[in-house]
Amino acid sequence: MKIGYARVSTQDQKLELQLDALTRNGCELVFQEKKSGKNKERPELEKLLGQLRSGDTVVVWKLDRLGRSLRDLIDLVAEFQKRGVDFVSLQDGINTATSTGRFTFNIFASLAEFEREIIKERTQAGLVAARARGRAGGRPAGLTPEAMEKAKSALVLSKSGKRAEEIAKILGISRATCYRYLEVTNWSK
Repeated sequence: MKIGYARVSTQDQKLELQLDALTRNGCELVFQEKKSGKNKERPELEKLLGQLRSGDTVVVWKLDRLGRSLRDLIDLVAEFQKRGVDFVSLQDGINTATSTGRFTFNIFASLAEFEREIIKERTQAGLVAARARGRAGGRPAGLTPEAMEKAKSALVLSKSGKRAEEIAKILGISRATCYRYLEVTNWSK
């Protein structure tokens, strides 16, 4: 079965162009999403993944409609291949059912892997250079003395019956910071 996936980033954008192309290309079922690609939660894509069976073909109008990033796209297509599902991108001319399509997609995957390796090497080189100059990476350990005083105050106020919202307002901090301070002071006791 050919299963289509159409996505636009905002509620104002229209899906019609993608839906028409998917229908013209024989998609019997089309999942539609109006979510940013940066959004990790894409319920319609999850439904599509749950529907897939060996021998199916996932069809998208363009590569960027499926994946949030090249890495995400490669992971999704690898999952398709593992399940025996082909992948077609209409505008990009990719069809993993053909040797040329698999070759093209594998070039993309190789470039993404190369990019990750280069980033990793640069990061490691930067850390080595920083250590050579006496700098340690990572976050500073613990709270600053000022933050620790606020954390202690938050604990005292909490023990006096104040709620986190009230404590946060009194100390001029966010509610999340108040909870973190309470956790730190309770842990250190």
